[in-house]
Amino acid sequence: MSERFPRRRFLATGGAASALAAGHVLLGPALVGEDGALAAVRSYGGVPLPSGLFTLGVASGDPLPDGVVLWTRLAPKPVDGGGMPSSPVPVSWQVAEDERFERIRARGVVTARPESGHSVHAEVAGLRPDREYHYRFRAGDEVSPVGRTRTAPEDGAVNRRLRFAFASCQSWQDGYFTAYSHLAEEDVAFLAFLGDYIYESAPKTTTVRTHEGKGEPYTLAEYRNRHAQYKTDANLQAAHAAFPWIATWDDHEVDNNWAGEIPQDPAKQPHDKFLARRAAAFQAYYEHMPLRRSARPHGSDARLYRRVGFGRLATVHVLDTRQYRDDQPTTLAEANDPDRTMTGAEQEEWLLDGLSDSGARWNLLANQVMWASNDRKVGPEQVFDFDNWDGYRVQRRRLLEYFGSGETSNPVVLTGDRHATWVCDLKPDFDDPDSPVVGAEITGTSITSGGDSDPVPFHKKYDPIMAESPHWKYIGNLRGYVVCDVTPARLLASLRLVSTVWTPGETTVTTAARFAVEAGRPGISVVDQLSPEREARTLRRTARRYAVDDDQF
Repeated sequence: MSERFPRRRFLATGGAASALAAGHVLLGPALVGEDGALAAVRSYGGVPLPSGLFTLGVASGDPLPDGVVLWTRLAPKPVDGGGMPSSPVPVSWQVAEDERFERIRARGVVTARPESGHSVHAEVAGLRPDREYHYRFRAGDEVSPVGRTRTAPEDGAVNRRLRFAFASCQSWQDGYFTAYSHLAEEDVAFLAFLGDYIYESAPKTTTVRTHEGKGEPYTLAEYRNRHAQYKTDANLQAAHAAFPWIATWDDHEVDNNWAGEIPQDPAKQPHDKFLARRAAAFQAYYEHMPLRRSARPHGSDARLYRRVGFGRLATVHVLDTRQYRDDQPTTLAEANDPDRTMTGAEQEEWLLDGLSDSGARWNLLANQVMWASNDRKVGPEQVFDFDNWDGYRVQRRRLLEYFGSGETSNPVVLTGDRHATWVCDLKPDFDDPDSPVVGAEITGTSITSGGDSDPVPFHKKYDPIMAESPHWKYIGNLRGYVVCDVTPARLLASLRLVSTVWTPGETTVTTAARFAVEAGRPGISVVDQLSPEREARTLRRTARRYAVDDDQF
């Protein structure tokens, strides 16, 4: 097998492609194993099952030292309500040390229920720490594609290396998920997905691809269909099947720029109707992501902020900056209101406690919106997007002062949302040249949102502002993801840019820049980078310019 298409990715994607093409995969009893779990599935006596149960692939998430969450959803008609009978269905799962499932280490049965969209969340335990495993599901006579996952290092383990990736913002209408075809080949322990997994925008015919449905989703059935459409993408399925995900949401999983119990357009969405919409969106999100039962929604509430540890080397603090925030301010004076919060008091206390008690060399914040001050206008007048932390300045300063207090170790904020790359030093007061650098932020670009954007006008606008913003170290607006290599001495982040999201099929990926954070030395530096001209030459130009859903630029 060629190095371009390594064995690991073949295992992760080959089954998914076959399932999409043929509708199902059949394996005999000798391969699956006649055990109690299989017997329960075989003895299912309900309504006959349709074919093509595993059209949405498989996924794993939230790794622990002894296990992971395994996910799938039975959906023979993905964008038409799922197509399942309204009865519960037993689904067996297996975890093995080898891809042929000759050394099975865990197995069980989960009931896929209609009230949960026939989704499956199997919380596996009893595995060995820091090990690679393979997994699959069976329902009726059909067997799912095979996924690969990895457990976390043991708590307290003195591990010396960690490689992971992070990504965000994947509007279906803005492009094909070509970045995932390359990301699925990266040898990483996990992917941190930082929000905007789906977009709630209405279908358009001027975009690369068109959303399903007739408008924005509001009901549970509509959000299920929107999630399922995204999950049918073979490249996205490959990335889910290649490694575990640690996922959080931002705004587009519900409504653009929603804040707490306030929608983007309160005049059009009364409070009670928005809470019903939020509850539907939360439920559909849970049904389609590899999340633990602790994240299961209760109406319009869901606890998504959490921590995932990787030995003594790193702790990932997963934030939720949507559900508990105050409404966005409209003026700079309102942005300096000391009572205004992005996280809510309880989550802030949880974060501070975790930063001080993690015991890890690196504290990584899986975060949605940009922390660093981001002026949008050259010259003395400042213009800000108050949906970011620029709108919640007193709390931001309080947290950044804590970063510099010595109470926590090497904080690095990993951010999505912007549809661009912004690499910055973090300071309690960005307007004070003497304010100390206390941390680093890497705001990664998007998977598709913004489409094949033009770097020339972007740099024409923002390079002069960058000259006035000494905490900005790098900016760019092309599509891709970030891979991070962590050791006790440093974190090295590589920006990986894809040649196009406007045409499917063969694409290239390029490391456009690398950034380093040295342990014990707050701040971030650019190790190397392509010039804007060379970066632009990595793009594959398409004959047609498409409309995009981009709400950032």
